[in-house]
Amino acid sequence: MSGSPVIAIDGPGGAGKGTVSRRLASQLGWNLLDSGALYRLVALAGQRAGLAADDVSGHARVARSLQVRFGQDEGGREQVWLDGREVTAELRLEATGAAASRVAAWPDVRSAILEMQRHFARAPGLVADGRDMGTVVFPKADLKVFLTASPDERARRRHKQLKEKGLSANLAALSREIAERDLRDATRAVAPMVAADDAVVVDTTDLGIDEVVSRLLAMIRERCPGPR
Repeated sequence: MSGSPVIAIDGPGGAGKGTVSRRLASQLGWNLLDSGALYRLVALAGQRAGLAADDVSGHARVARSLQVRFGQDEGGREQVWLDGREVTAELRLEATGAAASRVAAWPDVRSAILEMQRHFARAPGLVADGRDMGTVVFPKADLKVFLTASPDERARRRHKQLKEKGLSANLAALSREIAERDLRDATRAVAPMVAADDAVVVDTTDLGIDEVVSRLLAMIRERCPGPR
């Protein structure tokens, strides 16, 4: 890994990791790694290649050859390209997230993705968003944060996001899916989703995005004197 500062932000879906990480990276002028998107891209690429859902070696092969580009539109919203085609909307579907959680449990896929993730750590710095950033990918990160929120609040946030995008969503079904994914991610044999021993745990249930970002910026500036 490079000598550039790394901020690792982990936690379950709906805790605010993505929004907070994008805001931090933008304000600091640092690189951003959305590790969850990489697993979603592997799942999506596997579907496009016609792979069986349980084809571990096929998905690992796909992971090693991913051609990915991350960006933002003029309004600051995320954009993701896979093999030259924008796939942002497909990437955020609940079905893609469920498939990503499945492939992320396979050691061969995680091994293929690991080096790609670490290459994002370059000057001037990196904000890494995921579930094992502080425990596995960047164990020597300058600051490790574990964002969490109550399951009900996370389901409510996801429901609101989907509605705003014009997508149908059932709150009860989302709550069940979130609980099932939490269990899979926390109990998988490889790189389970847990807070690193030295992580700062932040419960965002009753916090707004601005407050969370402000708190983390203060921590970053204390740990990494460069950012202002």
